[in-house]
Amino acid sequence: MPQDPRDLLTRYQPWRRTFEIGFWIVLLCSQAALNSVIVLLDVDRAHLDFAAWEPISWEWTSNLVVLALIPAILAFERRFPLQFSNLRRQLPYHLLASVVFSLVHVLAMVGLRKLIYLSQGAHYDFGNWPRELTYEYLKDARSYAFILLAVGCYRLLLLRLQGEASLLAAPDNGPAVEPVERPNRFLVKKLGKEFLLPAQEIEWLQAWGNYVNLRVRGHDYPLRSTMTAIEARLDPERFVRVHRSHIVNIHEVAEIEPLESGDARIRLRDGSMVPCSRTYRDALKAGVAA
Repeated sequence: MPQDPRDLLTRYQPWRRTFEIGFWIVLLCSQAALNSVIVLLDVDRAHLDFAAWEPISWEWTSNLVVLALIPAILAFERRFPLQFSNLRRQLPYHLLASVVFSLVHVLAMVGLRKLIYLSQGAHYDFGNWPRELTYEYLKDARSYAFILLAVGCYRLLLLRLQGEASLLAAPDNGPAVEPVERPNRFLVKKLGKEFLLPAQEIEWLQAWGNYVNLRVRGHDYPLRSTMTAIEARLDPERFVRVHRSHIVNIHEVAEIEPLESGDARIRLRDGSMVPCSRTYRDALKAGVAA
């Protein structure tokens, strides 16, 4: 009997971070090991005068530096998400980022190689810097693009499994079944199927790049919108802005914990903790008391 994709996703969540970190470690370490073997075979076949540790150090220093830079690339991609809808606007940022990535990669890689060679009583020569930097950038730009592509495909898979929300649009013909400007339900698409998500079941919302995540019964449904835009279309008697990146359903608030800084922490009925900045505390208290 086939399993519900949502169940698979739920069971995957506790292992998600381990998998995401492990994927890059296994990928780049495997690549370093395989490339080391290939280079050693090429050196032997061409009868080149290199010690075995030299090509091994080349491959491992390159791949380990890339591995160390993966978190920075992912953080930059979250800040400037690259999608078809914003390709023209975001692409220049990523082209610049690929240049920075390549420069940091080369400088760190060369520095590590010099240290390794020094430990062996030898000298490492990177060669003609302008020519080698150009050569390395062509490879690094390809690596940078592959990382973004891999992240994009992975994210698309998760979206298909968990479902992506959208606002109900006005029908082509006839009156709308419910108010479009302040919808009572959201349309969720998951694995080619569609279902309606009641707005009152949303526990809280969180800004996430170009999306707003709708949290419902432990599942996140990303909605392509801004917090300001979606806040204007939510029922103000039920939903309250508590942070620049969070909105909560006041019917789901279980406890408000004041902090010494003047901010607060909100505990919801499901046990989730949501930050509340001092700017929005009065609005939250008024909403809960109403």
